[in-house]
Amino acid sequence: MDEQSHNLDDVVPVDMLEDRLFDDLRAQVESMIAWARTDAALAMQNAPLEERALAEGFEATRLLTEAHMMVRAAREQRRTDVIDADARARVTTAAGQKHTRTMLFGPVRTSRIAYRRHHDENLYPQDADLNWAVTHSYSAGVAKRVARTAAVLPFTQAAEHLTSTTPIKIGKRQVEALSMATAVDFEAFYAARRPPACPDDVGLLITADGSALPVRPEALRPATAKAATDRAAAAARSGWPDDPGQLRKSTKRSAELVCVADIPPVPRTAEDILAALFPAPGKTGDKPAPDKPGRTQHGPIAEGKTLFASVKHPIAQVVADGFTEAHRRDPEHARSWYAIVDGNNTQIDAIRACATKYQVQVPILIDFIHVIQYLWKAAGTFFYPGDPAGRDWVKTQAEKILQGNAGDVATGIRRRATRFGYTGKEREGADTCATYLDNKRNYLDYPAFLSAGRPVASGLIEGACRWLVKDRMEVTGARWGLEGAEAVLKLRALVGNGDYDDYFTYHLTQEKRRNHDSRYHQPPPQT
Repeated sequence: MDEQSHNLDDVVPVDMLEDRLFDDLRAQVESMIAWARTDAALAMQNAPLEERALAEGFEATRLLTEAHMMVRAAREQRRTDVIDADARARVTTAAGQKHTRTMLFGPVRTSRIAYRRHHDENLYPQDADLNWAVTHSYSAGVAKRVARTAAVLPFTQAAEHLTSTTPIKIGKRQVEALSMATAVDFEAFYAARRPPACPDDVGLLITADGSALPVRPEALRPATAKAATDRAAAAARSGWPDDPGQLRKSTKRSAELVCVADIPPVPRTAEDILAALFPAPGKTGDKPAPDKPGRTQHGPIAEGKTLFASVKHPIAQVVADGFTEAHRRDPEHARSWYAIVDGNNTQIDAIRACATKYQVQVPILIDFIHVIQYLWKAAGTFFYPGDPAGRDWVKTQAEKILQGNAGDVATGIRRRATRFGYTGKEREGADTCATYLDNKRNYLDYPAFLSAGRPVASGLIEGACRWLVKDRMEVTGARWGLEGAEAVLKLRALVGNGDYDDYFTYHLTQEKRRNHDSRYHQPPPQT
C-alpha cells in the first residue's frame, strides 16, 4: 500500500492534536520539577530560589496561554454571518493571520481568521471575542498595570518598574501612551455611576481648589504664554534678566480640582475651633508655629469622597463635574448642599452658576484657615515677628469672625492702623486683610456652618492638591505635555477615589464597543 495513503483508523483524533499543542508547556513543567529536585536548587538561599521559581513560572504561564490561543485558532470555524458596519457581508477569509501580543508574562503568539473586503480593514471576530486592543499589541493586564503604576511614579520609573518585575520590556513613551489611552473614559465612568443613597441629614460638600504644575511651552494657556513672551522681550530690551519668580510662573499651568463628599454633621462652637487652632503649648507637646496654627482633627469626617481634576478644562467645567456628581448622589435635592473654597472668585462664580442651574441652595464658605492667614498679614503691621501679643491678637480677631463679626474686625483693623499712624507699606498687611474681609463678607457665615455641623476648612481638597499634583506632577525636571498631564491627573484621581479597578472594568467594556462592536453591523433594536 502506498505510504502516503491512510485508512480511517490512522486519522489522529482532534483532541490528541490539541493535546500536542501543550507539549512545550509539559516540557517546561517537567523541567521545573526536575530542577527543583537538583542539588543546586536545594543549596540555594531563598532570594535566588524565589527569582528562579518566578521566572520559570512566568514562562510556564506564557506557554499555557500560547497553547490556549493555538487551541482557539484550531477550533475557529469560518463564519458566513460576519457583516461589517456598512451592512456588507464579509465572505473572503484568510486563516492563519498571526499576531504577537505582549502580556504580563511575556510575548504570546496568536492566530485567527481574517474577514476581508477590498480597500477595507480586515475584521477579526476572534479579536473581538478576546477584546484585544487595536492600536497597540499590549494586553489589558499590561495596560492596567502600566497606568496604575504611572499614576504613582514618573513615566521613566514606571517603565523601569514594569521591566524589573515582569519578563516584558517597555519604554517611557509606551507607558505614557498606554496611560493616556487608559484614562479616556474618566468622565463617562462617573457619569454612568450611581452612588449609594445617603440619609437626608448627611451633608453634601463641594469643595474646589487649584494647583499649578510645570508644563512645556506649547501646553501653556494663551494668556500665560503671551505674558511670558512679553516679559522676555522686555528683559531683552533692558538688558536685565527676567525675575526668577516670574520665570517659574511662566512655565506653569494651573490644574483645577473639585471634590464631592458626604459629611455626617458634627456641631461645634467657636471655642472648639480656637482650641484646635491655638492649642496651649503644654497640651500638644510641640508649640505650633505662630503663622501656621494647627488644624482640627475632631471635626466632621468626610465619607464617600470623589475627586475630579483637569489641567485641560476651565474651572467652570470641573466645578460642573462636581455638581453633576452631587446631583447623582441627591437627585431630589433633599440633603443640605454647601461649598468651601479658598476665596477664588472664578470658583465662587462657577459654584453660584451651577447652583442656579440645578435650582439648589448652596451656601459658600471661605476656608477659615485662609482667613487666619490674612489675619497674620495684618498682625505683621502691628507686631514684631514672634511677639506673643501678635498671636493673642490674631486669636481674638479669629474668635470675632467665628462669631459672625467679620465686618467689625475689618473696621477695627483699619481704625487701629490709622490710630497708630501707619502709612503706605507699613499698613499694607492691615489694609489687605481688611479689604479681604469686606470683599468676602457674604462667604464668612461661620456660625451657621458650625451649628449645622459642617466643616469650616478646605483641608480635604488641599490635601488632594498636595497628593494629586505636588507629589507627582512637580518632580524635579518634569515638564508636562497637556495630554500626558491630564491623563495622570485622572488616573491619580481614580486611585485616590478608590475606583481604579471598577473604572478599568468599565474602560474595557467601552474599549470593546469602540474597537470591535462598532465595526460590525448592529441590527436595530426590536420594538
